[in-house]
Amino acid sequence: MTTRSRGDGDRNRDRRSTADRSGAAGSRLIRSSRKDAVGTGHRPAEGSEAPVRKRWSPDGDLPRWIQEEVSRVTAKPRIPATLELLQTAAREFAAAKFGKALRDLEEAKELSPRTATIRELLGLSAYRLGRWDQALRELRTFRRLTGETTHMPVEMDVLRALDRPRDVEEVWNAFRRIGGDREVEREARVVYGAFLLDSGREREAWEITNPKRIGDKPHESELRVWFVAARAAARLGDLKTGRRLYEAIQTSDAGFPGLDELDRATSGR
Repeated sequence: MTTRSRGDGDRNRDRRSTADRSGAAGSRLIRSSRKDAVGTGHRPAEGSEAPVRKRWSPDGDLPRWIQEEVSRVTAKPRIPATLELLQTAAREFAAAKFGKALRDLEEAKELSPRTATIRELLGLSAYRLGRWDQALRELRTFRRLTGETTHMPVEMDVLRALDRPRDVEEVWNAFRRIGGDREVEREARVVYGAFLLDSGREREAWEITNPKRIGDKPHESELRVWFVAARAAARLGDLKTGRRLYEAIQTSDAGFPGLDELDRATSGR
């Protein structure tokens, strides 16, 4: 019998299964529900002097501040080609053509390695494709260039996929120290809560995601926190609380990913 060596394809499949083992509360929930925030101007890291970046839509024209960002850090002869590649890649990213976006962004990176927006979209495209090492490398470069905490939840999710629990803890603790806006903070709790469930730490997962109150018209990111909290409650044997959270999610969004799974978990079936 011939023994085949384990190539990148095998390792990537293993990593995907690691990231998905929490069910929809893990990477599948993040990637299917989460709207990637680009240029959102979330809180810069301590000591950073980088300017606050603005929210922008990848499916439109590049805003002036991104054009200025490219111009500041790119050799003048390379600016037109860099902007053209970035514009094309941004629209491909918005259309979920992540493979095409990745190729154009890699070319743009060769022309302008210090453009933060290129590194940001490159990291997010790699993340969507399950290219964990590349995603982590690019998103950490983005954070170093800008000081923003925007994608620290994605960093944690990638580290879960890579089975690096100590690093997940390290990023979580760093995020708690630095902080971010409300939506990013919720995303961090979703990923870290799912990580705790992976690790059999249900009580800690509940403490991290316990919503305290269930209000009307919740933000999409709140629903994801409730989802992990409901799973934690069910694991702890509190089916009543888990069911209440399930019903609140169903009322707000009947198509929310993972509801069938959560239905079973909170009904005791």
